[in-house]
Amino acid sequence: MTVAGVLLVTVVVWAVSLIRSVRLRALVYSLPLPMTLALVSTGHRVEGAQLLGVLGLNLFFVVVTVTHHRLRWPILLADAAGIAAYVAFSAGLLVVPVPFEPALLGTVALWLLAMVVSHRRRAEPTGPSSRALAVGRQRELRAPVKLLIILTGALLTGLLGHLLRAMVVTFPYSGVLVAIETRRDLVAFTGHFARNSLALVGFLTAYHYCQDLSPGAGLGAGWAAYALLAVGLHLDRQWTLRPGETTPATCSTSQRERG
Repeated sequence: MTVAGVLLVTVVVWAVSLIRSVRLRALVYSLPLPMTLALVSTGHRVEGAQLLGVLGLNLFFVVVTVTHHRLRWPILLADAAGIAAYVAFSAGLLVVPVPFEPALLGTVALWLLAMVVSHRRRAEPTGPSSRALAVGRQRELRAPVKLLIILTGALLTGLLGHLLRAMVVTFPYSGVLVAIETRRDLVAFTGHFARNSLALVGFLTAYHYCQDLSPGAGLGAGWAAYALLAVGLHLDRQWTLRPGETTPATCSTSQRERG
């Protein structure tokens, strides 16, 4: 990873660490900044394997979530399991060429299935108690220490990314550190990121069809597609809240009424 890549990963993780809303954390993490840097710095083309790499990103967080929350593994060990799952998944994709259109259809179909399953979940997430929040704040690291850890982690994950060849485009550089930062909210974060990942599919799809014009055209089309899908997903979320969820505006109104 280049110096610019290390700094970018550091900025993304640092931004996520400062945001309290899990939904906004997932949105910031889903920005295709590392993908853009990887495409610019490596010159790799976007084909079917890179598109399926978005599934690998979701697989990473699912593995970390299951091992940490269900199996009670320490977060660092769960993180390592997530990396191993992504590397194994990528190795399989690099063995044979993956046609783009079938990969696109399969990815979108799996995303739709995941959204249906998520919508049918009856259990509602419960927020942590005030005592748990207080303990969490007490355990938070000071800003300079946290920044140093993030920077060190970015350097280490960058070394692993070089082993993945073209799959470096979707390697979860910042995800390795974001999983640690969001360990108390991994279940909710994983769900929000899965929803936002459709916008990443749009980014890679637009880049694929415009990359032969020029890298700049590909990136411009990719970011435009990402923005449109991200806005659409966000607006759809505003009008399809599950029972018990509220928008920021609703919360503010309720607080004023109580006041």
